Amino acid sequence: MRFNTRLLHGSAVKKYADGATLPQISQVSAFQYDSAEEQDRVFHHKAAGYAYSRVANPTVAAFEQRLNELEGGNAAIACASGMFAITLSLLNMLCAGDEIIAGEGLYGGSIDLFEDLTKFGIRTRFVPRMTPEAIEPLINEHTRVLYGEVISNPALEIMDIPAMAAFAHAHDLPLIVDATTATPFLVQPLSLGADVVVHSTSKYINGSGDAIGGVIVDGAHFPWDFDRFRALDGYRQFGKLAYTVRLRTDIWENMGGCMAPMTAFLNVIGLETLGLRMARICDNAARLAEALTALPGIEVNYPGLAGHPCNDLVRTELGGRGGGILTFRVGTKERAFAILNRQKYAVRATSLGDTRTLVIHPHSTLYIRSSEEQRRAAGVYDDLIRVSVGIEDVEDLIEDFRNAIQE
Repeated sequence: MRFNTRLLHGSAVKKYADGATLPQISQVSAFQYDSAEEQDRVFHHKAAGYAYSRVANPTVAAFEQRLNELEGGNAAIACASGMFAITLSLLNMLCAGDEIIAGEGLYGGSIDLFEDLTKFGIRTRFVPRMTPEAIEPLINEHTRVLYGEVISNPALEIMDIPAMAAFAHAHDLPLIVDATTATPFLVQPLSLGADVVVHSTSKYINGSGDAIGGVIVDGAHFPWDFDRFRALDGYRQFGKLAYTVRLRTDIWENMGGCMAPMTAFLNVIGLETLGLRMARICDNAARLAEALTALPGIEVNYPGLAGHPCNDLVRTELGGRGGGILTFRVGTKERAFAILNRQKYAVRATSLGDTRTLVIHPHSTLYIRSSEEQRRAAGVYDDLIRVSVGIEDVEDLIEDFRNAIQE
């Protein structure tokens, strides 16, 4: 099946109860059993079933199965937020004394998280770009994982996933990627060698800005060395499945960051139009970026533009589409604020991936806890505006931005 057909007719789309075309919302905490023996088997994972919605829920499972199929993974685990998904994807395999190597151009919240992890004895070494040349000198006996964003936000640099995966595996390290800004529509990182994929489902997957969530997808093909990856030591018998098994039955369950059933339902609805929305969003972003480059005093950053340093990867890795985000610099913070305040259709809001076009000044919002050095490394300047392009008629968007900039 092609992408949009698989969204609606893939093997993860079950025959739901009563002939429903969508899963029912199991808005319950607990589930009853016909016997104590059945309850015992379910709690010991010896029989299929549901014990408690913090541990598993039918609606959440339906969403996990559908996203897992899109990503081509072994299992997907849905979380209460994208940040919790990132946190667990790392804590599931790390202990005090372990080190992460990550790109500097990360979302501000991710940078803050890595800072918090130092209090647990987990250090992050940052590199200007996620390339083998930049990472090689930082690898040591404590390095346990490479982490980066497929399309960094807001620097908009694209990771060469096959090259990074080959490099990571040559050093016996897993590669974890945040694919929020790419989505499975543009690329399935597991098929290119990545080991674990995380998403903030609050963004493009949900699409309507009505639910916070995250998800972790494990490819289950990394050969874990359990003497090095001590957090997984108790799961040796599961081999390459150890990451999924510990995540599902241990740390995710115990920390309590489960996705709510209603959120899972809203995400299933969002998934069904992901392909249509992303195609429109990417096309709109490309046309808006082209229009903005023609305006004087504007410096546009969009990977889909000819001449962009990552344009080759757009063609070879992302199917020729540059994503739905662009940024532009306007000279001063005061001018940036004035442009934002004159927008008629673009909405001043924090998120991205909505059906509506959203704009924000990252320097004074998303990166308020970052140092000036960290901001520059992430491509954040005080005259920068980030645009998450929506599905509006692009002619109206171009007119809106042109008027706001030229007034």
